[in-house]
Amino acid sequence: MLNALVTLAAEHEETSGNPLFPAAYDIVWSAVCFFIIVLVVWRVALPRVTKILDERSNAIEGNIAKADEAQREAEAALEQYTAQLADARKEAGDIREAAREDGKKIVAEARDNASTEAARVTAAAQTQIEAERQSALVSLRSEVGTLAIDLAGNVIGETLTDDQKASAVVDRFLADLEKSETAGRASS
Repeated sequence: MLNALVTLAAEHEETSGNPLFPAAYDIVWSAVCFFIIVLVVWRVALPRVTKILDERSNAIEGNIAKADEAQREAEAALEQYTAQLADARKEAGDIREAAREDGKKIVAEARDNASTEAARVTAAAQTQIEAERQSALVSLRSEVGTLAIDLAGNVIGETLTDDQKASAVVDRFLADLEKSETAGRASS
């Protein structure tokens, strides 16, 4: 069988010529098909591909423009936010400073009121103490005078009825006692 194939190939080679070069009808029909395919691609497919590429290009450019606009808006919003934040911080600082000043004023007023009230209470207490001292002194003088007269009456053995004279003696005695007390304080 191998011999038959080799013989058949040899016969075909003699009739067709060069096996690398196709027959003329094959070249013509291949060229016609090629031109039809090129014409279809050039008239139908190429405009559609060009249109799709243009649309994509426009969409990409539009998205880039939108992204640039969004970035500019974001930067403007960031600047505005930063400015508002700085203003808010400054205002908060001013409020804190005003609150400190108000607090200092309130404390100073409270101190002034407290010292005024303390001075008033001290003065009232001093006045009351002085009045009570004077009252005690008067009461003590009359008690001491009465006791001294009774004691003197008991020593003498008779009652001293002259109140005016007894009162003068008691007053003089108490005055001498106060002088000696004052002289004792001055010397110490």
